[in-house]
Amino acid sequence: MKLVILLALFGVSLAQHNPHTKHGRTAIVHLFEWRWADIAAECERFLAPNGFGGVQISPPNEHIIINNPWRPWWQRYQPIGYNLCSRSGNENELRNMITRCNNVGVNIYVDAVINHMCGAGGGQGTHSSCGSWFNAHTEDFPTVPFSNSDFNDHKCRTGSGEIENYGDSNQVRDCRLVGLLDLALEKEYVRGKVAGFMNKLIDMGVAGFRVDAVKHMWPGDLSNIYGRLHNLNTKWFSGGSKPFIFQEVIDLGGEGISSKEYFHLGRVTEFKYGAKLGTVFRKWNGEKLSYTKSWGEGWGFMPNGNALVFIDNHDNQRGHGAGGAAIVTFFDPKLHKMAVSYMLAHPYGVARVMSSFRWNRHIVNGKDQNDWMGPPSKSDGSTKSVPINADQTCGDGWVCEHRWRQIKNMAIFRNVVNGQPHSNWWDNQSNQVAFGRGNRGFIVFNNDDWDLDVTLNTGMPGGTYCDVISGQKEGSRCTGKQINVGGNGHAHFKISNRDEDPYVAIHADSKL
Repeated sequence: MKLVILLALFGVSLAQHNPHTKHGRTAIVHLFEWRWADIAAECERFLAPNGFGGVQISPPNEHIIINNPWRPWWQRYQPIGYNLCSRSGNENELRNMITRCNNVGVNIYVDAVINHMCGAGGGQGTHSSCGSWFNAHTEDFPTVPFSNSDFNDHKCRTGSGEIENYGDSNQVRDCRLVGLLDLALEKEYVRGKVAGFMNKLIDMGVAGFRVDAVKHMWPGDLSNIYGRLHNLNTKWFSGGSKPFIFQEVIDLGGEGISSKEYFHLGRVTEFKYGAKLGTVFRKWNGEKLSYTKSWGEGWGFMPNGNALVFIDNHDNQRGHGAGGAAIVTFFDPKLHKMAVSYMLAHPYGVARVMSSFRWNRHIVNGKDQNDWMGPPSKSDGSTKSVPINADQTCGDGWVCEHRWRQIKNMAIFRNVVNGQPHSNWWDNQSNQVAFGRGNRGFIVFNNDDWDLDVTLNTGMPGGTYCDVISGQKEGSRCTGKQINVGGNGHAHFKISNRDEDPYVAIHADSKL
């Protein structure tokens, strides 16, 4: 009997590692700070037609509103309750978006902030996104309701009440993270309120959660909360499906808490991935692209089945979190496209693409003074809609990397080669590399300071293929370079290091 229970629990946890993307779809995109109405439209007009599997949305629940600095992005990570009205829209708009995206086969994953409420200095009154009253000073959040007995103040053993030593796992989990009021998740009442919030979203049709600040919560508390979660809505998901859980655990090594403590609960964000790949593409510390032959677990990353991978995220593209200046972002478009394309071509992990908004960087002593800036906004502080230009890019300060031709086409590449092994590796012992995915796809990079001119075994069937980086297949024609693969699977590649995009990718569906 004990074995049956253990197997059942093991099955539940493994189920939470499954993103439930529809057949033939793989990549997730983070539409950071987008309004619900714009996400609904984007699912229908772009994400579904181009094979994206899902969207990570910003936290949907009630949060503080800060006017100094003017409406920073991080106010979304300071909840004052679980009512579903935020800078992105109200509950009806959220429900409409979830329905419309599900109806075209694009999953919604909610960024869930359950470790804390707003900061102790968050004030009092009705300056919240739903207009609800709260008092951070007395820890009074009546819309939940939470009171001062629902927080961890009594458990924290530091003089300041803040985390003072990241080597001490008790502090990291029981004290305040940068002043944020730390919820007592061991309390039955608090667990019930958190699970109720998540279950409401599951019943509305979300496919899972990106759980924020996970290393600041005890694995046992999370296990209890996740164990209370409903199965996914059978209108869109097969019966008995558990929500996909991917947990933000910043672990570059050397701290008191390790990401592996959370593997049994769901996938975990592999922060080493973007930090290392950024270092490689920047050619820092003597790193070379040729060293990535063993990319993935061979580089000391977590097991493939536990990993959620990304090049940059909303924190570390601003210099927070992990990776520092190694992280490549839209500010380095050439390197960013190459790094994201490498990720989408490689089989390791569940891949997430970042979609950003632009801000004016102001670097003083290595720190961006404008890293707080919120999304493109109107004069009243409300978030602007995302306009789509004639060339399919976005306007009004929205970057939309997922719409860049190279990244969009590599998301399709990932779908076409899904399930195929990493194969036919080649390198020049420097920064020119190539690899295939079985007989379904092949990609070649030139990140050296000289031209690449070589004949390689692609492993692909003979024929003429359209390079999906310089262009794409449209009907029977190709808008970019054409690659001729011989009957023996060999093809000649010539890539100048001065090219706008010094890499080439072909796949089974780009054959002319």
